[in-house]
Amino acid sequence: MLLERVVRTSDEVAGLAARSAKVAALAALFRATDPADAPVVTTWLAGRLPQRRVGVGAAALRERPAPAAAPRLTVAGTDAAFDRIAAVSGTGATAARQRLLGALFADATAAEQDFLVRLLTGELRQGALDAFAAEGLAAAVDVPPEAVRRAVMLGGSLGAVARAVLAGGPAALAEFRPALGRPVLPMLAQGARDLDDALDRIGGPCAVEEKLDGIRVQVHRDGGTVRVWTRTLDEITDRLPEVRAAALELAADRAVLDGEVIALDDAGRPRPFQETAGRVGSHAGTLPLSPVFFDVLWVGDHDLLGLSTGERAAELARIAPAPRRVLRHVVTDPTDPGQRRAARDFAAMALERGQEGVVVKDLAAPYGAGRRGAAWLKVKPVHTLDLVVLAAEWGHGRRRGRLSNLHLGARRPDGTFAMLGKTFKGLTDALLAWQTDRLRELAVEESGGTVRVRPELVVEIALDGVQRSSRYPEGVTLRFARVVRYREDKRAADADTVATVRALLR
Repeated sequence: MLLERVVRTSDEVAGLAARSAKVAALAALFRATDPADAPVVTTWLAGRLPQRRVGVGAAALRERPAPAAAPRLTVAGTDAAFDRIAAVSGTGATAARQRLLGALFADATAAEQDFLVRLLTGELRQGALDAFAAEGLAAAVDVPPEAVRRAVMLGGSLGAVARAVLAGGPAALAEFRPALGRPVLPMLAQGARDLDDALDRIGGPCAVEEKLDGIRVQVHRDGGTVRVWTRTLDEITDRLPEVRAAALELAADRAVLDGEVIALDDAGRPRPFQETAGRVGSHAGTLPLSPVFFDVLWVGDHDLLGLSTGERAAELARIAPAPRRVLRHVVTDPTDPGQRRAARDFAAMALERGQEGVVVKDLAAPYGAGRRGAAWLKVKPVHTLDLVVLAAEWGHGRRRGRLSNLHLGARRPDGTFAMLGKTFKGLTDALLAWQTDRLRELAVEESGGTVRVRPELVVEIALDGVQRSSRYPEGVTLRFARVVRYREDKRAADADTVATVRALLR
């Protein structure tokens, strides 16, 4: 398949308003897709690369060769080019990647170059995969959307399902069924404004559980064999001997558990998330990790996906010792004022214990693998900071001609500003236009696609927290930062200080 076909569909889906039209466009794309190309196509439509990182930043994309006059790049050829770029390492890697990238872009049309830049910079957003692609695949092979969703739930990815069903027809959907040793996509939680909002939305019996700031794991035990996967279904069994030991403690020889691993300090409080992530990401880490389980998906010879949350919780309590289970508080009637107070007390205790917040779970709901449904609602405090814009980068793709990625700073005691990180999230088209005009007024220097500005404009930033980082001068950076609004009513001298930011470190 030519890359041009994917680019055309991506642009079409982005420009369509009606769900049915988006699904029809994706169905037409899938009908034209070779089964071998399906995993790559679905990953690109989600705005990601199968390689995840290829070592190419925005600076490498500012100068491009003249575009090709006609489409000639294929999906497979483009994916192979990204493989070659990602494999480059060692001395001269930057120059080697630039040469390979230049060769790829020389074969791309202008529209294809634009698509590839947005893909590489994380600015390719058309919401195709999560909302519509499963329906598009279902329409392409004439099966109910629910049949495809279930296969994706059990098969781990839409790409794997698409490859199978495009090659073998609807009958291939039967290949995707629960089994020990075959990980399923984890059930995900939607956000809620606060605990009362979550209780109101559930509306019936529910459990309030601690939300751990660790790494999600899915653990499969089959006798003496234990295997461990991440939420993205990467196997990490060899890195987590603590999880294997915990799984062998279970009062069941065959089981699948859902949970997290987290690093704790000597007082039993969570250590910073990046320490847990660093330990999980390393084959040689020595920091001890504690496995904590909050769900069970399989026991003995039976999958439990269709059982209610309450029934699965009872099974978990039967097979896992209390120290290995997440702390939880059951609310039988969320309309009862006394039970609400008790739930608030539990949530407050979770925060006092250093946890990230709580998750409220509908006790009647089955396990919706791979779904971010309303049966699980996460509640955590949202931090906001008033920071100063120090610079901004020119955008790519649909943001071309707009100043997009903001460089954010906090105030030092001497009145200067320390950069803490960047974000382009939360910016509407109207806000992009406004900030471009405003930052041009404040510009003092432009170099390499970055416009440095006088540190005068204050912006309110929402974030999930901060973490240590050697990349920034004060040793801290922002986690999941996004723009809330500009605060022209505040002066730069009113911005939050570095000390305030550092106080958010656990």
